[in-house]
Amino acid sequence: MKRIQNLLSFFKKSDFENNLAALIGYKTRSIVLFQTALNHRSVRENPAENNERLEFLGDAIISSVVDDYLFKKYPYKGEGFLTEMRSKMVNRQQLNHIAVQMGLRKMTRFNKMDGSLKTSQIFGNTLEALVGAIYLDKKYDFTKLWIIEKMIQPYLFMDDLEQIDINIKNKIIGWALKQGKQIDFVLAGEQLEGRRRLFTINVVLDGEVVTAQKGYTKKDASQLAAQKAIEILGI
Repeated sequence: MKRIQNLLSFFKKSDFENNLAALIGYKTRSIVLFQTALNHRSVRENPAENNERLEFLGDAIISSVVDDYLFKKYPYKGEGFLTEMRSKMVNRQQLNHIAVQMGLRKMTRFNKMDGSLKTSQIFGNTLEALVGAIYLDKKYDFTKLWIIEKMIQPYLFMDDLEQIDINIKNKIIGWALKQGKQIDFVLAGEQLEGRRRLFTINVVLDGEVVTAQKGYTKKDASQLAAQKAIEILGI
């Protein structure tokens, strides 16, 4: 009986390794690392065994790669445009869509008895964790190329994204209305930087400043402030 169990364990491990290699595009020896990346906290509460820490790391790396990609692709576009494009590329819904298309829904380990998780955006979080694992396994240069070749090029069509009008400021205002909160964008100051005027916009939620951001136009400063507030508030 023990021998049969060992054989079953071997075949399951082998299946996982093959599926993982097909997903990430290479065979790794860091199997435990990737198992952790695919564990949702609903099945592993211990932070050392679930993917939340790797998700935190992967989120930062994806943002870094996308920022670099946009900066080079649009050398003459302003900060507001770049911020809005980044928001279109790495928002929760977009990352979840990419993750599902890549097959991460089938590989993510989560509590399948919880019906709400099946339709949630945990798969986008798993994708971030996967990127974090790849970074720890293969370092930054490899991960950067992986994000471009496996995420951006197959799923993020820049010409189409440019046509999508996402007003980040309206997004946070809509959220505040639904939550019964008062949100304001307050001009906190303006100054000359060289020959250009630099504006500072505060996002004020129920009387408290959430963030302050600068831009060369009030609109750009407001969009940057709204984006930062969305990140801080976890919207």
